[in-house]
Order: sequence, then structure tokens, then C-alpha cells
Amino acid sequence: MLPFVLLDINWGAVGLQAGQLVLALSILVILHEFGHFLPAKIFGCRVEKFFLFFDPWFSLAKKKIGGTLYGIGWLPLGGYVKISGMIDESMDKEQMQQPAQPWEFRSKPAWQRLIIMIGGVTVNVLLAFVIYAMTLFVWGDTKLPNKNLTHGVWVVDSIVNQIGLQTGDKILAVNDQPVQYFDDMNASLLLGDHMTVDRDGQQLKLQIPVNFIEKVVEKGKRTILLLPRIPCVVGEVGKGTPAEKNGLLAKDQIVGIDSMKIDFYDQLKPTIQHRAGDSIQLHVLRDGKTLAINTVISKDTSIGFFPSVPSMDELSKQGLYTFETKQYSFFAALPAGVLKAIDKLGFYITQFKKIVNPSTGAYKGVGGFKSMGSIFPKYGWDWEAFWNITAFLSIALAFMNLLPIPALDGGHVLFTLYEMITGKKPSDKFLEYAQIVGMVILFSLMIYANANDWLGWGKKF
Repeated sequence: MLPFVLLDINWGAVGLQAGQLVLALSILVILHEFGHFLPAKIFGCRVEKFFLFFDPWFSLAKKKIGGTLYGIGWLPLGGYVKISGMIDESMDKEQMQQPAQPWEFRSKPAWQRLIIMIGGVTVNVLLAFVIYAMTLFVWGDTKLPNKNLTHGVWVVDSIVNQIGLQTGDKILAVNDQPVQYFDDMNASLLLGDHMTVDRDGQQLKLQIPVNFIEKVVEKGKRTILLLPRIPCVVGEVGKGTPAEKNGLLAKDQIVGIDSMKIDFYDQLKPTIQHRAGDSIQLHVLRDGKTLAINTVISKDTSIGFFPSVPSMDELSKQGLYTFETKQYSFFAALPAGVLKAIDKLGFYITQFKKIVNPSTGAYKGVGGFKSMGSIFPKYGWDWEAFWNITAFLSIALAFMNLLPIPALDGGHVLFTLYEMITGKKPSDKFLEYAQIVGMVILFSLMIYANANDWLGWGKKF
């Protein structure tokens, strides 16, 4: 079945997302490794290699400058700096069997080694601060206040109906915390335990199942569960459909079906879902005039068109929703960028807690490079979106690197802190074995995450 599934893939969109992902990861990897490189040079360590991507057997490009070989590998799974006398992914056992030299990492005081090890994470955190600050300075911050959704939300996926939420409900709070902006609502729903909604003036408390993320993942890893309610505007009419034959055009707004008034697109399906084969009259608004178009509902209970989903600017211009835009001066953007990075870190930690809790089933939604690429815009290069996503990936990279797993910075930091507290340095043999165990863990996780991506192709496209 796989070849037939792949035929439906928009390879232009995939290529654009892949290009954005490679650029973002290249920026993050180079700066992360520079965070190790700089303090290593300051403390007199010899840095033998500085590579973007890994280079087993061969590299795409390389040049030796000042005792350090700089290069680009062919395997885009990260990057590395090789510091003399450090047990790392290079597993240079021969060097470690020789007496320690003054320029080697292992001969430096523990506090210097600690600074070298946390340098990469430090740079990633600072980078996120700077990127968020500059995006706020350049573009400001535009959000849709939840209070402005006077007609409630549009439940896009029926799986949300299973927890009792209905289209038209106004979500007031998740986990008893008010939802200030619609922009945060999908994430809050996925990570919450319960919510409070207003339905026709009555407040209801709905429980979110502990394995709700698992249910979403099993249905196809869809993360857009809710949208603002939008008018029923035709985006594209299907070729050869009765709607096309009877004169329905792009940009037509359907305002009624027979005697039923249609204010929002989400009202369309419930109106026609039991009327396959019936003749209906569409009341259409075109160029300020109302027209009547007679057509037939197909066997799959559709009219034969794809909806037009307006952008934030279009929604604002049409007066459907009032957005809140906050502009920042350069100096005001700096602390705002720090606060935004801290908020994103908190969100990521909440996600991580869900993933490591088996009862949530969130581990089934862990994805690899394809999932990472899918969060970038598909149609056209959007620099604001690109930099915001890059900043979030920088935060995620910093957090993941601090996990106390051997082969990650956090593992090296843990062993160094142990040495500083106890005065006992772990043996090189122990560090070597720990590095091997850590690399096995990391490669296993990487294989699992990317296998999740590939096994999910049929569901995602």
C-alpha cells in the first residue's frame, strides 16, 4: 500500500519543510557545538574537530585551520566537537590510554570541565532568548483573545466530542487555569486533565481522559483539534461535481440551505449528513448579492467543494474576530523574549512528563525528523514562523541535552558534579562503558521516534 499512499504526498511542501528543518538544525547544532568549543579553547584544550553533521567514513567538506579540522559530514543527525582527552562519541580509546597531556580535557580542573560541558546548553538557552526577543521586536505578538470567541469554538475532530466538548462551547479554563488566548487552546486540551466550558450560559466541567493523547495519536497524530468558527466560504469547487455544474464558484459564501440558515462552515455537515442524493437549494452570497443555486448532495454527503480557511488578517478585516497585537521596543522585547522562552520551556517539560508517563500513551506520538519538519509552514517561507519554531527547538535541544543520560551533556555534567562533591573522579573505563550505554539508549530512541514517523505515513497523508 505504501507506493499508493506516497502518490498523495505534496513533495513541494515536503521539500520546503525539509529545507527549513535542515537550516534550523544547522543553526542550532553549530551554535550548540560552539558553546563547547569556545570555553574549551579559553581553558587551553586542544579541539581536534568541529563538524556540522556526522562524518563516518567520509565528509562532504573539511578544512584544517589552526590545529582544528572544520567540516560538514554527510549524516544529518547532529554535530560534534572532538576535544582532546575527552570520552565522547568518537570513542578514541588509543588516545585515552596515553598519559594525560596539559592540553587535554581530562587534565583540566573539574570546574573548567563543567563549564565546557554546559556551554552548549547555555548557548541554546541564550539563543532562544535572543530569537524570541527579536521576533517580538520585529513582528510583535498577535493573538486571538479567548473572550473574543463569542460563538465558541469549532470542534474540528470528532475525537474531541468523545470527551463531551461540542462546537459552540466556550472554553473558560483548563485545569482550573483560565485560557487567555485561543492560540494556547489546542496544547492546553492535549495536556490538560479537565476543563470548564460555557454551553448556552451553563457552566460544565468536562474530564479529559488520561490517555487522550494516545487516542489522538492512534487516529493519525492530528494536533489541530479546535479552530475558531469561520463562515462557509467556498475555496475550490471539485471538478465534475454537481456543485460545479450548477454554478457554485470559489469565494461564494453559503448562507443557507433550503430553509436552514448557515452562519458557520461547521453547520454544513450536520445539515446535509443524512440527505445523500437529495436535491437542495443553496443560498449563496456573491458580490454582495444573494443567489439561489439548486444542486444535489452526493452519495458521500458532500456538496462538492473545499472550504476557504481565512488567515488571521482576513478574519480581522472581515470583522469576524478582534485580535490583540502588542508591539515591543527593542529594550522591552528583551525581557519579553526571556519570559516567552521560560513559558515555552514549561510547556515542553509538561509534554515530556506526559511522554514518560506510560498511562497517557503519549510515547506513541513521539516523532523523529519528519514530525519535526511537519511543524514548519508548508506553503511559502514564513520567517516569523521559522524563527519561532527554531527558538522552540533550541529550548527543546537544551532540555534534552541536560537529561542525565551518558553520551549527552547532562550525563557528563552528572559525572563531573559527582567528582566535585565526592572528590573521586570516575575511571576512564567507567566513562567509556557509560558512553557506550548512553549511545545505545540514544540510538534506540532515535530509531523508535523515526520508526513512528514512517509507520504513521498511511495515517498522516
